[in-house]
Amino acid sequence: MKFKSVTESFAKVIHGLNVGHLTDHVIQRSKRMILDTLGVGFLGTSTEVFHKASEYSKIYSSNTTSTVWGRPDFRLPPIYAAFVNGVAIHSMDFDDTWHPATHPSGAVLPVLMALSEALPPSPKFSGLDLLLAFNVGIEVQGRLMHFSKEANDIPKRFHPPSVVGTLGSAAAASKILGLSAAKCQEALAIAVSHAGAPLANAATQTKPLHIGNAARHGMEAVFLAMLGLQGNKQVLDMQEGFGAFYANYSPKILPSLNSYTWLLDQQDVAFKRFPAHLSTHWVADAAASVRKHLVTDRALLPIDRIERIVLRIPNVQYVNRPFPGSEHEARHSFQYVACATLLDGGVIVPSFHKCQINRPQVRELLGKVELQHPWDNRPSFNTLYCEISVTLKNGVTFTKRSDTFYGHWRKPLSQKDLQEKFRANASKMLSCDTVERFIEIVENLEDLEDCSLLTALLKGPSPSEMVSKSI
Repeated sequence: MKFKSVTESFAKVIHGLNVGHLTDHVIQRSKRMILDTLGVGFLGTSTEVFHKASEYSKIYSSNTTSTVWGRPDFRLPPIYAAFVNGVAIHSMDFDDTWHPATHPSGAVLPVLMALSEALPPSPKFSGLDLLLAFNVGIEVQGRLMHFSKEANDIPKRFHPPSVVGTLGSAAAASKILGLSAAKCQEALAIAVSHAGAPLANAATQTKPLHIGNAARHGMEAVFLAMLGLQGNKQVLDMQEGFGAFYANYSPKILPSLNSYTWLLDQQDVAFKRFPAHLSTHWVADAAASVRKHLVTDRALLPIDRIERIVLRIPNVQYVNRPFPGSEHEARHSFQYVACATLLDGGVIVPSFHKCQINRPQVRELLGKVELQHPWDNRPSFNTLYCEISVTLKNGVTFTKRSDTFYGHWRKPLSQKDLQEKFRANASKMLSCDTVERFIEIVENLEDLEDCSLLTALLKGPSPSEMVSKSI
């Protein structure tokens, strides 16, 4: 089949891919992504930014509603359910990360969960339907990012999920709603006009809105396309179209459906062990290694003996925060993650509470940190490294380097550890039985005949169950 344009090729691929195109590798990887995203989403419903987004969304109502995750008595129109659940997923920066750099799952899964509840009960929406639409949404994001060399590096201008995530959301919604290729093409065009958010709001409460908005706006684009709204049918082909977001934009027509290969087959995602910007995970890994030379048994870190701490990391300005003043700034601080790891031996979810950030010992250590940017340490999640040197007042220096941390795609989390992360996150909102049921359903998602068995678990415990859980 010969396509007239790149945009048309995307529309035809979105429309034409079917469950027969899914490979075992893609199914297994995407199930891991779905489980992890559900877990960080449930945990994120405890955050202040989620509360503010959900309070705002209460002004909207509809005869058709979808679940706000973990809230049994709170439902919203599907668009706004996707929005607040997307905000929850990214509220702690705990969601998966891909290469080229983006958070792929957060803009897609809330859309599919919301729509699966809103769709008529017949025909049934199966686990394979979910996996197909999810992977279509992921695939579109990856293909778009491969059109630019700029996208290979950690971003400097736009937050990638706000750009490619919006189109991934539109693609996934188009697939699950069964849009024609022509309507898919219109939905992509409309979605481009909804896309984009600057990195200036990184490390603030506004950054999680980027993923919530990507989910919401992609779904809105699809609904508008279904109503006949039209856009530029070559929007992905043009420098003044999608090319406005990335330098060196060079789009290419997608492969034929007869020989189609998924990017997820070739490139896995990274799963985070603690909620912070992915680049800080190399820092934590190196800091934990050097700490072994400074602390024996259960002794405290000898802060008064430390002269200076040097971090050799890429030049990523929005993760250079010498004295973070909030949890969001701390999640985007090479310096804080290094000091917290040296002091405590590791970084966990409570490490970003304000009382932890403002400890006198932390502030003292932060004052000893220097950053260096070696010429060979490029700002790419595929190649960056962290080297840390701690020099004591007696002149002795200990140096350790991390090239790959556990959880990166080169050193993936085991299935056991991924499930433990889900348990730790989801158990904050769900009963133990519900948590285990989630794990079981997602593990066998390709065999699930009716996704209502999955979406029924999203609402979390009833008020009476919450009372008994707190006793």
